Amino acid sequence: MDQPANASLTEKQPRIQVLVVDDDVRLARVLQINLHARGFAVTVAHDGQSALALAGQRNPQLVILDLGLPDLDGIHVLSRLRRRSTVPVIVLSARSDTADKILALDTGADDYITKPFGIAELMARVGAALRNR
Repeated sequence: MDQPANASLTEKQPRIQVLVVDDDVRLARVLQINLHARGFAVTVAHDGQSALALAGQRNPQLVILDLGLPDLDGIHVLSRLRRRSTVPVIVLSARSDTADKILALDTGADDYITKPFGIAELMARVGAALRNR
């Protein structure tokens, strides 16, 4: 017997896991809400050590990483992530200097967005990062 045409709509698809790393609690919450509204499962870390621990536990499919963290510099977090994973990383930082962007990209970031930013642009870049996996 054939499956109904909407069978795939009723099956539960696994949600893409995103790790948001930002010490700005309000911004992290905005990102969490917007990503969740688009169907992503979101975990938030507010410092580098927590981010690395959560990345090891949750195995995210995308990381959005601020560079200005209270305990570890985001470049250090990125470098440690790259030692064990090829997960796409989008850097989201207030650092707008070209040297900072180059360092992040050379360290392994897949994309770099400077703050302030638009949610629509971030979501488009999230889609591109996941599409290019």
